[in-house]
Amino acid sequence: MKSIPLDAYIPQTLLRDLVGHDRKPAAFLIYLWLYAEQQRTGEPIVISYAALAEETGLSRSAAQTAVAWLRKRKLLAVKQESVTATPVYTVQTPWRR
Repeated sequence: MKSIPLDAYIPQTLLRDLVGHDRKPAAFLIYLWLYAEQQRTGEPIVISYAALAEETGLSRSAAQTAVAWLRKRKLLAVKQESVTATPVYTVQTPWRR
């Protein structure tokens, strides 16, 4: 298995911000999983809520709530061709600007 480089901001700042301040540990877990997948593939991630929940060990509703929070915080961009289409997730790193 290949190592994924982790931006120092994620464990040093984002972890405390999402888990401690926002009280959204599921959002941090979803962000971390999507970040790692995007780093591994080099492309946005196409995955359903059910599959995302399975990959992270969360419930489907927890995954949906976490994605909504990450979108609100502008840490995740989500595109869908239609309401029933599988979402395409692009992890955002606003601290790099």
